[in-house]
Amino acid sequence: LLNRPHWQALLKDSSLNDSDERIICLQRWVGWLRNRLDHRLPDNFRQLIIQHFSHTQNQTTADVATDVELVPVSVFWGRAPDKESSWLRLPFAASWSDEIGIIRRMLAVMFNGRSLVIQFGEPVTLKSMFGDATDTAHAARRVARICRGLLYRQRAAVIGPEVASRSNIVAQVLRAQSVRQAMRNEMKAKGLTRAQAMRAAEACVREIAANYSHTTVNLLARLLTRVWNRLYDGVELHHLENLRAVIEGNEVVYVPCHRSHMDYLLLSHSIYEKGYAIPHIAAGINLNIPIVGSIMRGGGAFFIRRSFAGNALYSTVFTRYLGVMMARGHSIEYFIEGGRSRTGRLLQPKTGAITMTVRSFLRDPERPVVFVPVYFGYERLVEGKTYIGELSGKPKRKESFVGMLQTLPALRARFGKVHVSIGEPIFLDPLLQQYAPQWRESIDEKPTWLNPLVNDLSERIMRNINSAACVTPINLLALVLLAMPKQSMVELDLAAQLDLYASMLKHFPYSKFIDVTDMDGASIIRYGEQMKLLRRQIHPLGDVICMTEQKAVLATYFRNNVLHLMIMPSAIASCFLSNRTVRSEDIQRLAWRLYPYICDELFMRWSEEELPQVVLEILRMLRTHGLVESQDDGATWSRPKVGTAAAVQLSILAQMSMQIIERYYLSISLLLKAGSGKISQETLEQQCSLMAQRMSLLYELNSPDFFDKSLFKNFYDLLRKRGVLGVNAEGRLTYTDMLFAVADDAQLVLHEQIRNSVLQVTHR
Repeated sequence: LLNRPHWQALLKDSSLNDSDERIICLQRWVGWLRNRLDHRLPDNFRQLIIQHFSHTQNQTTADVATDVELVPVSVFWGRAPDKESSWLRLPFAASWSDEIGIIRRMLAVMFNGRSLVIQFGEPVTLKSMFGDATDTAHAARRVARICRGLLYRQRAAVIGPEVASRSNIVAQVLRAQSVRQAMRNEMKAKGLTRAQAMRAAEACVREIAANYSHTTVNLLARLLTRVWNRLYDGVELHHLENLRAVIEGNEVVYVPCHRSHMDYLLLSHSIYEKGYAIPHIAAGINLNIPIVGSIMRGGGAFFIRRSFAGNALYSTVFTRYLGVMMARGHSIEYFIEGGRSRTGRLLQPKTGAITMTVRSFLRDPERPVVFVPVYFGYERLVEGKTYIGELSGKPKRKESFVGMLQTLPALRARFGKVHVSIGEPIFLDPLLQQYAPQWRESIDEKPTWLNPLVNDLSERIMRNINSAACVTPINLLALVLLAMPKQSMVELDLAAQLDLYASMLKHFPYSKFIDVTDMDGASIIRYGEQMKLLRRQIHPLGDVICMTEQKAVLATYFRNNVLHLMIMPSAIASCFLSNRTVRSEDIQRLAWRLYPYICDELFMRWSEEELPQVVLEILRMLRTHGLVESQDDGATWSRPKVGTAAAVQLSILAQMSMQIIERYYLSISLLLKAGSGKISQETLEQQCSLMAQRMSLLYELNSPDFFDKSLFKNFYDLLRKRGVLGVNAEGRLTYTDMLFAVADDAQLVLHEQIRNSVLQVTHR
C-alpha cells in the first residue's frame, strides 16, 4: 500500500501508522497450526476503506483530490500450474490452498526456493474501486472483490490456468456440438459408421493436442539458458511494457514473424524468464518427429497441418481445440506467415489461424482477445545456407531427428545477439465494433464481414511486427555494402555511411518502437570482422572492407529484415541519380506511384493519405544531413555537387531501392512486350523470375532474393487489385494506359544505362 504525500493526514488518523502495517494480506493463515485461511478483510484495511469512503463522500469540488494507491503483489513459490483433477498438487505447486498443511508448505519452500517469483502489479487508486457504492459496507465488499480479482489476474499471467489432462481436453473437444455435426457430415460423405467417425475425430484431436508438463518446461528453461549462453552473445527482450499492459485479464495471442526454428524456443524462454506463463504454440506438423515432437508437446506445442483443404472434420476439430484452449485461459502463439521466411522479408500473411481465432472468440467470448506482434532479429542464422539453397531451386529438406543431430556441429560458430521485440498490441474488440457493431447478436457461423476484418487484422499485425524492428550492426553493414557494385568500400567511407544511416534512423524513426544499435561506424566494422562477415584488404591509401560473394548473398537476408526502415529515403534519393534538380511535385508523384507496391511488399505502416507529409519530412531530414538542398521555399530540391562526399553518400543511399524499382520495371517491360491479352499471369511470373535471374548473373550480385518468384506474383496481384491490370475470358492479363504512365515514371528514377540493361536482358 503506497501513500501519496498529501494523504499523510488520513493515514495518521488510521491504524496504518507503521510502515510494516501498510503491507496488507487479503488471506491470512490462522489457527494454532496455521492451517486455516481467513478470507475476511483485515481490520486496519477495513478501517482505511471506511475513513477514505467517508472522506470521499464529504469532499467538495473545491477540495484537493486525495487518494490512496494499492499495489497488488503476488508471491509464487514455484511456477507449476495446478493440475485439474489431481490430488497431488504440492510440494511443486505455485500457491497454497486451504487443504495444505504446514509440512507441505515447508517442502514447497525447500523445493521451489530458486523458483520464487514476486509479481508487482500496476497501482490502483482506492477511490476508483468505490464505484457506485452507497455505504461503507458496500464499499468494503467492492474493494475486496476487486483486489482479489487483481491478484487472480496476476496469477493467471504468471502461472497460467489449471492444466487439464490431455484425455480431458480430447473429450471436451469431441463433445462440442460443432464437432458432432462435422462427424455426421463425415459419415454421410464417406459412408462411415458412427464409431469410425468418432475414431477419425479423436485421431485428429490427438494429432493436434499439446501435453503440457511443467517438469518439461522447467528442464527446458534451464537447458535453454545454457544453450543461449553458448550460442549467442545475448538475448535481448525489447518493449516488455507492451506485454505487461495487456497480459492481465485478456486472452493473449502472440503472432511473431518466423525467421528460424529457434523462434519457438526464444519467445517462450524470454517470456518465462520475465515471470509470465508460456503460451501454447502452434507448430507445423513437419516438426512432429520422434523424440522432438514429444518434448515439444510437453513444452506446450500443438501441431497443425500445412493445409486444411478437403478435410472439413480436421478444420472443425482444430477450430474447436483452439476455442477450448482460449476459453480455459491459455495464451496462444502461432506464426502468421505460416512458414519461415527464406528472404528476410515478411511473407504474405496466412489468415487461416486468425480466422479460427476470431470465430472461436465469437462462439465463446470469455475474455477480450489481444494480438501481440513479435519481431525477431538475428545477426546470424543457423539455417542461412539452407535458405539460399532452397531459393536457388534445391528441394526443401524434410525435418528429422537425424537431420537435427547433423546440424549440431554448426552450432559451434558465433551467432551474435538475438533481439526479441514486442510490438504494439492489437485488440480485437475495436475491429469488431468497426466491422460489425451488432456482432453479439449475430448467429451466422461465417458472416460476410469476417473476411474483410481478418484481412485488415492480418495487415495490421504485419505492420506492427515491422514497426518493432531492431537495427543491429549486421543490418547496417548489409544495407551499405550490398548497395556497392563489388560489396567493397574504403574503410573511412564505410564508417561515415554507417554513421549516416544510424543518425537518419534515430532522427527520423520509422516508429517509436524501433531500436537502433549505439555502435559508431568504426565499432560496427570491427564487430563485422569479429563475426567473420567482413574481410579487410590492406592498402597504403586506406584499407578496403569487403564481403565475399557467399557472405554477401547471406547478408541479403539481414538487409531485408530492416529494408522497410530505409526504403522511402532511398526511393526519394533515387530521384537525384539522373537529375540535378527535381521539383517537389515530381518527387511526390513518384512516391505516390511507387508507395502502394512498396507498402504491399514490405508492409509499411503509413497510409497513402499520410504519404505527402512523410515525403516532406524525409526531404527535410535529408537536408538536415546535407544530402539535398532546397530552393524556392521547398518547391524544388537539388543534390550536392558531383564529387563531394555528400553526393557520394546520396548516391549510395539511392542504390538501396534500385533492386526493387528494377524488378518493377522488368515486370512492366515484359508485360508490355507480350502485349495486352496475350499472356497469363502464371507464365509471366515464370518469365520474370528467369529474366531477373539472368539479369542478376550478368549485372548484379547473383542473389536468389532478386528473382524470388513470389515477389513478382504479389506485384501482379496488386496491379490487378488496383485496376491497372485485368483478366480476359481466356485468363490472360490485359492492361490500361495507366501501365504506360508507370513505365514513364521509371525514367525519372532509373538511369538510362540501367533501363537499357533491363530492356536488353528481355531480348531472347
